[in-house]
Amino acid sequence: MKKTVCLLLLFTIWFTQSCTTTLKQGPVQPIKIILDTDIGPDFDDVGALTILNALTDSGKVEMLGVMACNQDSLVIPTIETINTYFGRPAIPVGSPKTKGVSIGSAQHWPDTIVSRYPYQTRSTRVAPDAVVQYRKILSAQPDGSVTLVSIGFLTNLSNLLHSPADQISPLNGTDLVSLKVKKLVSMAGWYPAGKEYNVYMDSTASKYCFEHWPTPIILTGFEIGEKIHTGLKLVNSDIQKSPVKDAFRIAMAGSREDLNGHMSWDQTAVLIAIYGTDPFFTTVRGTIVVKADGSNGWQEDPGGKHAYVKMKMNPDSLGRFIEARMMHLPKRITN
Repeated sequence: MKKTVCLLLLFTIWFTQSCTTTLKQGPVQPIKIILDTDIGPDFDDVGALTILNALTDSGKVEMLGVMACNQDSLVIPTIETINTYFGRPAIPVGSPKTKGVSIGSAQHWPDTIVSRYPYQTRSTRVAPDAVVQYRKILSAQPDGSVTLVSIGFLTNLSNLLHSPADQISPLNGTDLVSLKVKKLVSMAGWYPAGKEYNVYMDSTASKYCFEHWPTPIILTGFEIGEKIHTGLKLVNSDIQKSPVKDAFRIAMAGSREDLNGHMSWDQTAVLIAIYGTDPFFTTVRGTIVVKADGSNGWQEDPGGKHAYVKMKMNPDSLGRFIEARMMHLPKRITN
């Protein structure tokens, strides 16, 4: 009897302390995210942007901005089409104003969705300067609070690091990032070594960014997204009048490589930014090395500021987890 009373007393003390700790911590704050995307040449970016909107609706994410690292004219209209569909037409956008990559889609899905759905900015070239947008957004946020997610070329991020102090902030770009950014999650590279599109298309920017970025970097490589397939359930669903479904339906039509779903690189970066690496991945710490030809190597170092991920969850299970969030409908729409 005495033992039971003691156990009940200990449980009561533990429970009271746990509740007190929870009350002191307060409600969980949404994760502040800026997405940097080359949306257009591939369409997994559409899935990544949809996941961000879905988890913003759930209160888990606060979308601070979506920047285009691709100068093709349809990139900003495509971003705005998707954000407007989810009820967020005012999310800040920006595009590079320096020399960079401009590449469109061979499947013509961006021109189709921007012709069918509303957006505001008529062309990527007239969007605000991405560096100015970054500086404005970061300057207004609490220190160490922002997660950057890069799912394209590193052009904007290299330009941001190079930016000088100005009327927006007395800090240069590197110092501003160091003060305001918690981490960078980047879909870039092939591990432990290889040549991957996002890195080599603007290899100069990639090299500078990875060598000078002042906060921790988590990297999800080509070999990860290659194994994860999504899109079939979305395309075969009864969802109506959706630019997300239309993008996947048009781009996947007649594609032999998408018979089992489309490879899902960019969604993994957003997933890591929001949920962390566990239970999806394990990590290898070290430093990415960008070579002159745009390929990358890896220097393993347990104390390194970079980490690349290795698959932990079954790829099919992870694909189902991702696609469930890609099928999210705007709050105003029910099917």
